[in-house]
Amino acid sequence: MVTVKALHEIFLAHPIISTDTRKIISQSIFFALKGSNFDGNKYIDEAIRRGASFVVYDNPEYGKEDDKYLLVDDVLTTLQKLANYHRRSSQAKIIGITGTNGKTTTKELIFAVLKTTFKTIATEGNLNNHIGVPLSLLTIKPEDEIAIIEMGANHPKEIGFLCSIAEPNYGIITNVGKAHLEGFGSFEMIQKTKAELYHCVANRGGKLFIHYEDTLLKNLLPKDVSTISYSTEGNSNADTYIKEESDNSILIRLKAKFPKGFLYILTNLVGTYNCSNLAAAISIGKYFNVEPLRIKEAIEGYIPTNLRSQYTRRQYNDLIVDTYNANPSSMQEAIKNFLKLKHPNKIVILGDMLELGDVSEQEHLKLIELLKEGSLKECILVGEIFSKIAPNANTFLNTDELIQQLQKDEIKEALVLIKGSRGIGLEKILYLF
Repeated sequence: MVTVKALHEIFLAHPIISTDTRKIISQSIFFALKGSNFDGNKYIDEAIRRGASFVVYDNPEYGKEDDKYLLVDDVLTTLQKLANYHRRSSQAKIIGITGTNGKTTTKELIFAVLKTTFKTIATEGNLNNHIGVPLSLLTIKPEDEIAIIEMGANHPKEIGFLCSIAEPNYGIITNVGKAHLEGFGSFEMIQKTKAELYHCVANRGGKLFIHYEDTLLKNLLPKDVSTISYSTEGNSNADTYIKEESDNSILIRLKAKFPKGFLYILTNLVGTYNCSNLAAAISIGKYFNVEPLRIKEAIEGYIPTNLRSQYTRRQYNDLIVDTYNANPSSMQEAIKNFLKLKHPNKIVILGDMLELGDVSEQEHLKLIELLKEGSLKECILVGEIFSKIAPNANTFLNTDELIQQLQKDEIKEALVLIKGSRGIGLEKILYLF
């Protein structure tokens, strides 16, 4: 059996990890992970043929008497232990980030700010689970100074486990809302799980960045922990504060307080709900002494391209696209923001929110009531849940049915909000606008 220390020596000479034989990179190390429908052990020979220098496997039945075949007790556990070993051998400071909404956008904004001044890496995409976090940590190079590690969870104790691997020096929870209730069981358990990041950082003597106006997050703070606060309402008691000055424009405009005065920033993000994400990035940039003008340029240069809070102008319509994920809190904030915008022809297209368990229908009904408060030309609802609870509304059982309708009845000269859970696939309709 190969030890983690010995494996790390091999990794330093071959610092690329592969987990899919279809995407093998030459001279990488292939980890034969297992899933509910696959067993990576079966593909270790193929990985070598495709160019991997070593394979890590845990079923002796598939191995060979060859130095390239590294047998371990459990491949996933070994990957996690290797990541922790590598993290401990690195001088990089780790910023751990979690939250119900906004964690990926916040991570990208923080990355944009910090990389102007430091050698910085960040979680790619949404590699934020028990496999993604180790893979992210293993991308840290010797010269890197800061690593921003995103952590996601849909079951209790997952954040604490990810923290045991990443051992963050700093932590930030963007917010806590109702999501993945099927897995967590209750909103209280969601709060407890997210707060595991706070306790991990506190136990390490690190610092936490916290939204000054978020009472729920403040109540989750451990005693005697060091905090850096940021305000979205211009509160001068916070360490950093910003104030939105968008005047109902679609894109967020804000002013941010720095030691020598205010800077005005025009972002490429939509929605007041993104102000806390922006404030977090500014706060962290200030804490790490990034020059104010670099912070401004980094934020103004950030353009979302990941189906999160994207504003795009098409030939016939203006679109606000937020189809990567959806839960009650993010849906409500998106709708409230959209209702405030001034436009003569506003249309909402909403998809079902998934994984809400017993409260699913109740939470969808709340959205329907909220939609009634605004002046909308049209409201389109997509998915089995909406179709069940609002049979007399403009509903479609799935995205394919909606596509057929939109091909017959084109939407033009409209401002359109498109939001729903990824499983509904609303991004498939974008080409029709």
